[in-house]
Amino acid sequence: MRTKLISALTLGVLIGAGSLAANGALAASTTTKATAKPASTSKSKAAAKPAGASAAKPKKVTSSANEQWQATRQLAVASAAALVVEQGGAEPIYQKNAEVVVPIASISKLMSAMVVLDSVPNLQASINVSDDDVDYLKGSRSRLHVGSVLSREDAMLISLMSSENRATHALARHYPGGMPAFVAAMNRKAAELGMFNTRFEDPTGLSSNNVSTAKDLAKMVAAAHRYPLIREFSTTGQAQIEVNGRAMEYRNTNQLVKSTAWDIGLSKTGFIQEAGKCLVMQARVADKPVVIVLLDSAGKQTRIGDANRIKRWMESTQASAARKDRNV
Repeated sequence: MRTKLISALTLGVLIGAGSLAANGALAASTTTKATAKPASTSKSKAAAKPAGASAAKPKKVTSSANEQWQATRQLAVASAAALVVEQGGAEPIYQKNAEVVVPIASISKLMSAMVVLDSVPNLQASINVSDDDVDYLKGSRSRLHVGSVLSREDAMLISLMSSENRATHALARHYPGGMPAFVAAMNRKAAELGMFNTRFEDPTGLSSNNVSTAKDLAKMVAAAHRYPLIREFSTTGQAQIEVNGRAMEYRNTNQLVKSTAWDIGLSKTGFIQEAGKCLVMQARVADKPVVIVLLDSAGKQTRIGDANRIKRWMESTQASAARKDRNV
């Protein structure tokens, strides 16, 4: 485990993540159904027994698709934390350090978008960019200068599509009650979604105190996917918006949304030094709607490579399972 991910455990203590230590063994489990679920919920007596105990008489059962995937060769991803789960399901198809608390960078913007839309704002109303929206913490660049005026809808589009920090911050600043009320709403919604190891400090993710787990983020992605505008904006390849009467072009930070090999329903990237390269997606892979979470990837293309590896792995194991079924 890289030093960055281990040090992130300290953040977990600050938000009551003491229970994660008991789940440390889960970090290394990626292949068996027994390790993907607590023993108390397993239907197999053999799985609940110690290694030295005599196994119960085996019963003939039909393997689920998840079991077939997990029974194949082990998948290795380079991201420090990862989770693949069928949308709407609880049992992981693949997991790696899925309950470790880490900074999540701009993945935070999915929660910001939900909070904005939950307030049912006038999306055509104009909002302005002020000096308050400038990033003095990380010094990140923006093409939106102080004094820029754009519609709330366009601000949300470039926040999700291009991870525009000033646009996101301006959206939060124009929220009823201002920034404190907005951040409180982010944390309140996280609790409502059962994201109990998640904490937000700012709307953009520039703060390394915005932390979560891959398991919590899968819940957030599934919830965000229920918002049509978030689905549309986060998967738009490129778009022109009007700022102060001038057209400006923006592109998606996830190159996979333009790939004909992928069927992506929601996407968000993120990066700060403390979080590494991050990527979350809802996509249809091997005829299944899945949520993919990749956190703390080193290297410019690692998260993209991991996503493609996951896709090939699921498709090849599905094909292998289909061949076995035909031969039965």
